[in-house]
Amino acid sequence: MEEILRVEGLKKTFKLSSKQQKIEKTNEKMKTAVNDLSFTAYRGEVFGLLGPNGAGKTTTLRMLATLIKPDEGDAVLDGSSILKEPEQVRGKIGFLTSELKLEEFFTPNYLFDFFADLHGVDATDKKIRREELFARFGIDKFAEVKVANLSTGMKQKASLVISMVHNPDIIIFDEPTNGLDVLTAKVVTDFLVDLKKQGKTVIVSTHIFSLVEKICDRVGIIIDGRMAVCDTLEAVCAGKSLEDRFFEIYEERVGSIV
Repeated sequence: MEEILRVEGLKKTFKLSSKQQKIEKTNEKMKTAVNDLSFTAYRGEVFGLLGPNGAGKTTTLRMLATLIKPDEGDAVLDGSSILKEPEQVRGKIGFLTSELKLEEFFTPNYLFDFFADLHGVDATDKKIRREELFARFGIDKFAEVKVANLSTGMKQKASLVISMVHNPDIIIFDEPTNGLDVLTAKVVTDFLVDLKKQGKTVIVSTHIFSLVEKICDRVGIIIDGRMAVCDTLEAVCAGKSLEDRFFEIYEERVGSIV
C-alpha cells in the first residue's frame, strides 16, 4: 500500500475561558485537545477517525486542513508538510466540516465559480465539474438560489460540492452526515463510497458506528485526544460489532462510561 498521509505526534492545547472552565468542571486554564497523536493513511482507502464528542477529532482534522497549527508534531499529506508547505496541502485536499458555513448572501453557482477560480481550475474543467456535481446532488435546480434560502440538507450538499471543485485526491470530512435527514445522509454516504472507487483517499471523522462499518477500510479510535487503537476495521472489531469493541476499548482507557 502507498502511504499518502503520515501524522506524527500532533498536539494541540487551547486556553479555557472562565465560562468554559465551568462547563468542563475544571480549574485548569488550558485544555489538551489532541495529545501525541500519530497514524497513517494509504492511497485509495477510507480511514475513519472514531470517537465521542470532545475526543479531539475535529481539532485533528482542522490541523490536517491547515486551519490551525499544532503546538507539536507534524503531518505530511502526499509529500507536503502542514507546517512547512500549508499552501501545497490546501491545493491537494478537499475539506468539509459543519463548522465552516457558506456565505448566505451568495448562490451555489457563484460560490462554485469563486472556489474554482481560487484553485486555478480552467474553464473547461470547471464546466464539466459543475454539471457533474450539481446533477449528482440535485443542486442544478437551486443553482441561483441564495444559500440563506436553501434547506439544511441542500446547504450540506452545496458545501460538499464546493469542497470538491478542484477534484482533490485527498478528501477530509468532519462528521459528513451529522444533522442530515436519512435521504440526504445516504446520498453523502454513497458519494464517499464512489470516491473510494475512484481511487481517492477519504479521511472521515464520526461518532456513528454504522457509517464506519459501511465505508471504512481502517479505523482509529481516539479517546481524550489520544489514539487508543488504529488498525483495519476487521482487526479492531476482532469478531465483534464495532460498537461493542468501542465501549470495551473506552472502558479499558477511561473506566466506567458513566
